[in-house]
Amino acid sequence: MTRVAIVHDYLTQRGGAERVALAMARAFPGAPVYTSLYDKQSTFPEFQAIDVRPTWLNRIALLRGRHRLALPLLAPAFSATTVDADVVLCSTSGWAHGIGTSSPKVVYCHTPARWLYDGHRYLGGRIGIGALSLAMLRPSLVRWDRQSARSARRYLANSNVVKDRIRKVYGIEADVLPPPPALLPEGHQRPPDEVLEPGFFLCVARLLPYKNVDAVVEAFHALTTERLVVVGTGPEARRLASRASARVSFAGAVDDDELRWLYANCSGVVAASFEDYGLTPLEAASFGKPAVVLRAGGFLDTVDEGSTGLFFAQPDAGSIGGTVRACASRAWDERTLRGHAERFSQQRFAERLREVVRDEAERC
Repeated sequence: MTRVAIVHDYLTQRGGAERVALAMARAFPGAPVYTSLYDKQSTFPEFQAIDVRPTWLNRIALLRGRHRLALPLLAPAFSATTVDADVVLCSTSGWAHGIGTSSPKVVYCHTPARWLYDGHRYLGGRIGIGALSLAMLRPSLVRWDRQSARSARRYLANSNVVKDRIRKVYGIEADVLPPPPALLPEGHQRPPDEVLEPGFFLCVARLLPYKNVDAVVEAFHALTTERLVVVGTGPEARRLASRASARVSFAGAVDDDELRWLYANCSGVVAASFEDYGLTPLEAASFGKPAVVLRAGGFLDTVDEGSTGLFFAQPDAGSIGGTVRACASRAWDERTLRGHAERFSQQRFAERLREVVRDEAERC
């Protein structure tokens, strides 16, 4: 049997990349997961049943709670960590592909590091200690990042837009392997503590500048009959809440039982970010719900216009609001939506991933 080791950037939050790491672990039961930082309270509880092996950085409690402070240390920490396996599978948007190993390395790239190659959008134009530190470290980190990319035997991209970005940044041709929707209707549902009437629109995103949640919130100021529930945490939380109208609710961090209830009881999801992969519309489709999304990035791979959702052209309140109205005014076929989501199943993802790993193991 092929020995597989999985490597992920850090397990300190609940996001799409962490769900993909879980999907990889399901594809290779028993495989250890190496990571820089692991906070079992702030990431998905399913990792507690997996052999997670963090680096020495994990002994610093402050870094577990604020992983961005570890930026100067992450590259050397991964480079100094060695992994012995037949094939090493890296799930990364920044660090894990630099893991030390003499084994074949397959990189599943969520995107080349945004903070290196798209820093203005990632930081939202803010100037602070973090931005200044990144500016000082950037030349050496770019060299490390590109050298780490060249150490891989094979690259996989989660979407066509990321495939293009990998070619531009690294000069590497990647194969596209879309990840599955990780949150499915099967499972317990529980409403959040706040009393919510069904029929709201749902925005699920980390509250970071490039997610453009501020534009979504502003759009609902002018929508007199529609309501919005925002799920997620991040540095933008306080600013967004201060600007929101009474028709917008902030649920903060929710567990999977609560998120299932929110998907099941919403009218649709809204997303205005330049996403590397459009995961949220797929999760919504599995619940029979449509999506209102920006015509860009990974959403182009996961939304079929007119049958599973609608696109807006720009991440501004006017474009978003008009498209939300159009979504609310039409009937959507749940069977079509659920069938679309099934095309991106865990089974298909796992089978293709095992095939890639088997091919690389046989080339040794």
